Amino acid sequence: MISRRRFIAGGSMAAAFALFRSRRLLAASANLPIGLQLYSVRQALAQDYPGTLQQVANIGYREVEAAGFYGHSASEVKQLMANAGLNCISAHYSLADLLKAEDATIDYAKTLGLQYIICSAPSVPDPSRFAHTPGGAWQGMQHGLPLDDWKWNTDQFNRLGRKLKVTGLRFGYHNHTMEFRDLGDGMTGFEALLKYTDPAYVTLELDCGWVIAAGQDPVEILTKHPTRFSMLHIKDLKPLQANQEPGQRISTELGHGVVDYKPVFAAARSANIRHAFIEQEDFDKPVFNALKIDFESMQAMESGGTAVGANSQVDKKLPDENRK
Repeated sequence: MISRRRFIAGGSMAAAFALFRSRRLLAASANLPIGLQLYSVRQALAQDYPGTLQQVANIGYREVEAAGFYGHSASEVKQLMANAGLNCISAHYSLADLLKAEDATIDYAKTLGLQYIICSAPSVPDPSRFAHTPGGAWQGMQHGLPLDDWKWNTDQFNRLGRKLKVTGLRFGYHNHTMEFRDLGDGMTGFEALLKYTDPAYVTLELDCGWVIAAGQDPVEILTKHPTRFSMLHIKDLKPLQANQEPGQRISTELGHGVVDYKPVFAAARSANIRHAFIEQEDFDKPVFNALKIDFESMQAMESGGTAVGANSQVDKKLPDENRK
């Protein structure tokens, strides 16, 4: 015979397990909110800032990430975002720009109501060393950052992260392809970011398209480090062309390139991902037509469906030529 106390205890444990399992299933089935990195509409924003925001909202996007504010004050941007029904979650800045105006950037972010400030490009202690590099500083950093430079960057990120946390903001870093360049002894810039940044102060935004371009697997990265990332960039890529460097890959509409995002979305639901921003940098068709395809394709693919208008002949798997 089972005592009443043991029966009640057993029933409570079963109920708690059922509740835990239902919450796990609910979390696993919840789709990521579909956001847009506004760099995708940079030319339109420069011509008509409020009208462009409204067109973005008309497609269905509700979250956005900024990459410049085109001369508008924080209060103006906040009102324009509200008018369009958009929530500006974060904004991108190069480290060089952040170091020039830390306090002003924080004040702007607080007034606008941002949650994150994201560093979108590393720097070096003496930027003049790239002054004569063909293609400029960006090209120099693509091939010329040794481990000591990455350690210096992570020191800056930790310091900025501590400073932002006091204000209620979160600091993060967004990758391109340079982070995956082999630095020797099994170390890359990306490994340095994971090793030397403090998770309490620095989160990471994983650009899945650039990860693929660098010959890496975003699913493997998310699975191995599920708590280090808060946000994703969703970018599809055209097939690799002859003599094309990783950072020169051309983006296309989601589901129309070589990246299979279904396993990425599944991995994201098991990780700590809170926001996902579509970013398309190159266009073969009118920008807002393309961004509508991106939005509808992500909706469909997150639910296990097929991208809008996708070419069934395109291999969505990671091409062999991109693997390392």
